Amino acid sequence: MPEIIDVEAKYRGWCTLYLATVRLADGRTITRAIEDHGNAACVLPYDPDRRTALMIHQLRPPTLHAGGVATLLEAPAGLIDRGEDGATAAQREAMEEVGVRLTALEAVADVWTMPGVSTERMALFLGVYAQADRIAQGGGVDGEHEEIEVIEMPLAELAAMADQGRLTDLKTFALVQTLRMKRPELFV
Repeated sequence: MPEIIDVEAKYRGWCTLYLATVRLADGRTITRAIEDHGNAACVLPYDPDRRTALMIHQLRPPTLHAGGVATLLEAPAGLIDRGEDGATAAQREAMEEVGVRLTALEAVADVWTMPGVSTERMALFLGVYAQADRIAQGGGVDGEHEEIEVIEMPLAELAAMADQGRLTDLKTFALVQTLRMKRPELFV
């Protein structure tokens, strides 16, 4: 069985970048990079009565660098703070990013987001809201320069985007498809 025999921190900042030496089952060793920035949570807030979801556009420098795409359409998400669980973090992020109070969440999965390079696990949730639950403006936390635009859009439009390959954020794609499987009547 493979085992990590050495880990050296190469950079510490918002994330920590490690260089790991791994001994393979046959005794050979390989070196791999590991990025660690903690775990995260994501929620798809949806209104079953109006058949809408609350989404964001947010500046994403990595996608701008790699593909010339400055923002992605995404479900609210963020890092889990110390002492929080995934559900609490998802509720906090929904309030900060889209201004909605979510009281009950449906757990979908706890997934590895990029297992080839990152230690991040993301807790995925669906969250029902009504118009009365939109109690704040959203847009992110002041001073964090998140550049978040809040968008309420029809679930049917999200499904069409997924079908056309235009819903390119993986966590959002997974949540939209999960909701489609569980509640197909909301997408007509």
